[in-house]
Amino acid sequence: MKKEELRIVYMGTPGFAVESLRALVEEEYNVVGVITVPDKPVGRHGSVLQPSAVKEYAESRHIPVLQPEKLKDECFLSRLREWKADLQIVVAFRMLPQAVWAMPRLGSFNLHASLLPQYRGAAPINRAVMDGETETGVTTFFLTHEIDTGRIIRQKRIPVADTDDAGVVHDKLMKAGAELVVETTRLILSGEADTLPQEQLCQRLSELRPAPKLDKETCRIDWNRPLKKIYDFVRGLSPYPAAWTELVTPEGNRQAVKIYQTEKRPALHQLPAGTVVTDNRKYMDIAVPDGYVRLASLQLAGKKRMNAVDFLNGFKRLEGYTVI
Repeated sequence: MKKEELRIVYMGTPGFAVESLRALVEEEYNVVGVITVPDKPVGRHGSVLQPSAVKEYAESRHIPVLQPEKLKDECFLSRLREWKADLQIVVAFRMLPQAVWAMPRLGSFNLHASLLPQYRGAAPINRAVMDGETETGVTTFFLTHEIDTGRIIRQKRIPVADTDDAGVVHDKLMKAGAELVVETTRLILSGEADTLPQEQLCQRLSELRPAPKLDKETCRIDWNRPLKKIYDFVRGLSPYPAAWTELVTPEGNRQAVKIYQTEKRPALHQLPAGTVVTDNRKYMDIAVPDGYVRLASLQLAGKKRMNAVDFLNGFKRLEGYTVI
């Protein structure tokens, strides 16, 4: 079978998934349809419907789109069968029921933004950076009943610099993932897609690190942790959803602050963790057990993101302030 004859259905939602879809289209694979989420209400009264990034791209290339509310709905399944897909490719979408992933004769494969079996879950990019990993990558694997556990087809590794935040790593993985999706599709088409069970890799690891969904409390900074841990925590959540803390006045008033970028300042001191140390003009440091976290980019609730100098210009004095 030629690649122009291979009928592909693509499933995805955010910008991360657009890159792989674009790569398939530009390589002239036959993408017969796209599945994505329903348009999202936005605006003050939710009167405007915002399509997903994948839908916008698909429509720009005149690719048919389905947007089911429920993936087990028989009407949706009937329309999906009409596309007669040989292969389904899933990138940053939802967990699929067996009725969907088992439909194509060549199966369905997923692109996951980690080196499986590490960082199974909804937030693999954030979690890898938060953990201070120096390497991560992307994995393609065949879908099965348990999420993120199917047989691995291929992996592609990328380095993570100490200065990379989650946004930088996201973009690296997006590009690497698109290349891997095209390579995996080619291997499946040619019958050369040998696979490896994840259980075999699990046996070689001293620990498995999960990547569960992030929530507000997960993103709160614990200033009693070591300097490097806090530094990695902040960059792992930047630019989204962002690490946060509360700035506390000497009178006990609190104000939420998002922290986007920091610098490491190792030092010996006797200050309690969370003490604010500043010259009120150029720098703002937070005492931690083994040094100071210098704040470089932050945002008060209801304000725009700014650098530390602009932030300090909005305060007269910060003596006696702490963060918790």
